[in-house]
Amino acid sequence: MSFASGPSRWSDVWLATAARGVSSCGDFLAASALTLALQSAGAGGLAVSGLMLAATLPLVVLAPLTGRLADRVDSRLLLVIAGFAQAGICLALAYAGHPALVMVLVALLAAGLAVTQPVLSALVPVMVRAADLPRAGALVQTAGTLGALAGPALAGLLVGGFGTRVPLLVDAASYLALVAAGLLIRTRRGGRRSGPAAGRAATPPPTWRLRRDPLLVVMVGSLAAVIGAVGAVNVIEVFFIRETLHSSTTVYGLVTGSWTLGIVIGGWIFARVARRLADDGALLGAGLALLGGCCLAVLASAAVPAAWLLVPIWLAGGVSNGGDNVFNNLLLARRVPDAARGRAFAVFGAAVQGAGMAGYLAGGLLLELAEPRPLLVGCGVAGVLVVVALALPVRRAVRAERAAAATSVPAGTPGRPEVAASDRDRVAAERDAELATQLPTP
Repeated sequence: MSFASGPSRWSDVWLATAARGVSSCGDFLAASALTLALQSAGAGGLAVSGLMLAATLPLVVLAPLTGRLADRVDSRLLLVIAGFAQAGICLALAYAGHPALVMVLVALLAAGLAVTQPVLSALVPVMVRAADLPRAGALVQTAGTLGALAGPALAGLLVGGFGTRVPLLVDAASYLALVAAGLLIRTRRGGRRSGPAAGRAATPPPTWRLRRDPLLVVMVGSLAAVIGAVGAVNVIEVFFIRETLHSSTTVYGLVTGSWTLGIVIGGWIFARVARRLADDGALLGAGLALLGGCCLAVLASAAVPAAWLLVPIWLAGGVSNGGDNVFNNLLLARRVPDAARGRAFAVFGAAVQGAGMAGYLAGGLLLELAEPRPLLVGCGVAGVLVVVALALPVRRAVRAERAAAATSVPAGTPGRPEVAASDRDRVAAERDAELATQLPTP
């Protein structure tokens, strides 16, 4: 990973932080407002799951393309064009009436997000020196998470008071923050570079492949399997809170935000824990345990008689979710060469989003057959069973990893780039500090 060669540009970091927070809030504001609108209009689970699929599919399909685009095209150009495009699309959404048109516009909005996410993420390391990256990364990631926390709550308030159009108009205005950031940020990346990024030699194409690292294969597969088992909750929750528990749109927004708040808290708590887990196998095992905590939270939520009782349960589930994200990010950083990290995170994100899509589709179909409460029980039980079933392959992968380490795997093996013996501890410490202090994007 490349960093600024001169002093860190903190003004650029704060601009990127503001853009990430405002645009993230807008993303979740639109998604929550449209979900509430569908439910209030009497739409079923299939309609809600279709909306979520439209908002997710471009992130999965376009991930390889947008990752390369972020590396090869001027970051300022991408942010300005994508920001204006998303603002226009959201403006059209505010006045769209036909469900099919809404789905198409939501998919186009997600395509813009698939571009802006890697652009902003790749810009931050170029803005600062290596020693300042943990602080800069934490600021930007926290802003994104807080935006995701505020979006559903704000949607609940605005939809309850003004209907759907006002929150979508607010969302359209929020995307102009990306345009402002693109114009004001001096650091640039991709295309013709200027500032700290100028003059650097191009990085040769990486040869890293996920399938060559069994520990990472198990990590990605485990997370995808659990998300696939419990992902239907994202569709079921609006019907459970609004119809089964008879709560208002405002309560829905505030309650759903509790899981996201838990992710923020869990990210900071487990960032400290992660620094003490030098063994990759320990990280993998701890991550699986935290996934179990998420599934138990889903199972416990099915027993509540009132929506407010969901807050502490989902807060605890979010803490486990945030911790697992920290461990996953740290594992990827430790085991993937720097030049291949962008592609590695794209593969990881596509697997997670793809599993989520399966959950969305399942949730829509299941709501046509059963009530929300028993479906929550089923999701929680399915998730716990998947975690238990994964314990054996995780244990085998950890044993194989430790056996390989005991026999001194040669430097240069994928996931173990060649480093001088005197510098190995320093490089590992820098990577751990860099990744462990960066909060995950929910």
